[in-house]
Amino acid sequence: MSYPKRTAALASVAALAGSAVLMAAPAAHAAVVNVNYQCKTPIGDKSAVSPIDIKGVKSGSGYKVTMSWQKGVSSSPVDLGKGAMNPSATIKLGGADSGTMSVTGPANQAVVPANTPIKINDLTGTYTPKKSGKVTFTAGVLTIKALGTTTTCTPTNSPGASLTLDVTAASGSSGGTRSDSGSDPSGALPQTGPEDSVIALGTLGGTVLLAGAAGTLWLTRRNQAARARR
Repeated sequence: MSYPKRTAALASVAALAGSAVLMAAPAAHAAVVNVNYQCKTPIGDKSAVSPIDIKGVKSGSGYKVTMSWQKGVSSSPVDLGKGAMNPSATIKLGGADSGTMSVTGPANQAVVPANTPIKINDLTGTYTPKKSGKVTFTAGVLTIKALGTTTTCTPTNSPGASLTLDVTAASGSSGGTRSDSGSDPSGALPQTGPEDSVIALGTLGGTVLLAGAAGTLWLTRRNQAARARR
């Protein structure tokens, strides 16, 4: 093969390889976003800024979503013993989907000293797409329950999405629940096939037959009565 032809062939291979890389690129975008939390605590209002990271990994027909805090938020005036604190949070959905999803996690595995920022363990949840398209995941409300009290931390700086996923809804998914009054509990629609036509005709035939028999009986009795009067 001549040099020019070999160069052209190598260029074609490189172009195809580049196209394959682009096609194989993951349909997801993640970014660490600073979230300004305003917290309502049993001892008054507090605020803290924490970078939030949200990741999504395909799992069956849905995604396992993990929310991580890179800095602590809020604090406690007393030590929180092991297992005394239970966190949970919501994640706002946007783009092709809407609403919120919940994420939860384990209680604190070590003592949280008094008056120190509370580090939240990673929280996880499962997201199942209802619609296909690009869905965004944005930090929502954080709730911390400890020693019989509840602290609620709400983002106040309108943070951007920490994660964007290009998802595909499972086959047969729908955006709502249909309810038909008086329908079969099994959800089956009324049949309108040939069998129903046969049954309907048979019923109609039976009605005509009964009507015919009744008419014949009436005429017979009428004739007998007329002959008796003669």
